[in-house]
Amino acid sequence: MLRGAGVLLHITSLPGGCFVGDLGPEAYKFADSLAYAEQTYWQTLPINHTVPEYENSPYSAVSSYAGDPVLISLELMKRDGLIDSVPQCPPAERADYIKAWEVKRKALEKALKRAGRLSDYRHFKDVTPWLDDYAYYMAMRERFGPWPVWPKEEPPPASLELYKFAQFVFWTQWERFKEYVNSLGIFLIGDLPFYPSLYSVDVWRNKKYFKVGEDGRPLYVAGVPPDYFSATGQLWGNPVYNWEALERDGFKWWVNRLKHAVTVFDYVRLDHFRGYVAYWEVPGGETTAVRGRWAPSPGRRLFEAAAAAVDLGRLIAEDLGYITPEVEALREELGLPGMRVLQFAWDGNPANPHKPHNHVKNAVVYTGTHDNNTAVGWYKEEATARARREFKKYSNCAGEVHWCFIKLAHMSVANVAIVPVQDLLGLGSEARMNRPGTVGGNWKWRLGAQPEPRVWKRLRDVTRTYGR
Repeated sequence: MLRGAGVLLHITSLPGGCFVGDLGPEAYKFADSLAYAEQTYWQTLPINHTVPEYENSPYSAVSSYAGDPVLISLELMKRDGLIDSVPQCPPAERADYIKAWEVKRKALEKALKRAGRLSDYRHFKDVTPWLDDYAYYMAMRERFGPWPVWPKEEPPPASLELYKFAQFVFWTQWERFKEYVNSLGIFLIGDLPFYPSLYSVDVWRNKKYFKVGEDGRPLYVAGVPPDYFSATGQLWGNPVYNWEALERDGFKWWVNRLKHAVTVFDYVRLDHFRGYVAYWEVPGGETTAVRGRWAPSPGRRLFEAAAAAVDLGRLIAEDLGYITPEVEALREELGLPGMRVLQFAWDGNPANPHKPHNHVKNAVVYTGTHDNNTAVGWYKEEATARARREFKKYSNCAGEVHWCFIKLAHMSVANVAIVPVQDLLGLGSEARMNRPGTVGGNWKWRLGAQPEPRVWKRLRDVTRTYGR
């Protein structure tokens, strides 16, 4: 990856839109500001179709292929002549996915009546292989609730068509948006969850590739053992893979998933990279992740199968958590950049790999990730007195904590430095995006307004100073 800097901001966190940030004017305005600040990267979270059962977590989507229709911009639909007017939505300080879908569904239903004469829509349906399964799944889910508790009954054709049309509108808007961002000299970094959700078309249509029973219920579920974020580990609930079945089919299902991801984004962060070597599986029915076990994954064999279809140079390894020498060896063998997180650096150990003097060029350094507290929140609420002293002494920080973090990231030898927009603005823990291992309130944070020009100018100055 080119030496450069960037900002982490999920699309749903943008201001404007209707109850949630979307692909409309505010997304383009943010891209313009990144260009002004001479940023090279914009990193987002996964953009797949989310559901209320998982708090609309982008890491528990209903499809690895379908985009989230709440991200559709009504303003752009009007501009394209699909609707005549844009409904007035009251300001929403927190993302409200349910209300956003209610409004956008009505707009899509109106627009669908005009869609019959759109040759581009007909072509989209012809060339999108995953569309029929996705639309059927969503129509069934709408009538009967999440799979696997379904009767054998066909869904109504109208609902099928609505979900197909929503994907056409989403991907039309996304492709234009990505083209515009790239035209500014900015690369989009996305994220590929390691596991799909149980309540997904991926598992429903490909049960043989997962450890699920005849009734579709998981025999084992995914998670991680106790770590920095949780004393009882994290119990994600996703069904784990049947790697033997996947390998018998040449890993085709996984290769297609990777191939799709690198067409959507310029670079793709592989979430939970250690899972490609070994994964933590917990017997179904457990209430915590403590009683799990490590089970082997195919590692190199999977990436060998993918190499013919996927440019591995566009992948980033999320190598955080319990990382073994085998995980490091795979990442190095593949040549993938790993991650360094400055919040993890202050433990009194000079050899800590997250300390800037231990960084390597082939890495992406973050002040914090979407799973961390903000830099200010960490300093005020989570850091021990010893960690605060070490951070201040190491960084020679005499000013604002968040800018001290930003400067440390930018001066790193790591090729890429990414700053969450919350740290750019010096926000506290109220602006946190996610608290791993918790339920309620996650994935809802939004910007109240675009950052002011003085903030972008200051970021540009730091970027220039450290040759990014």
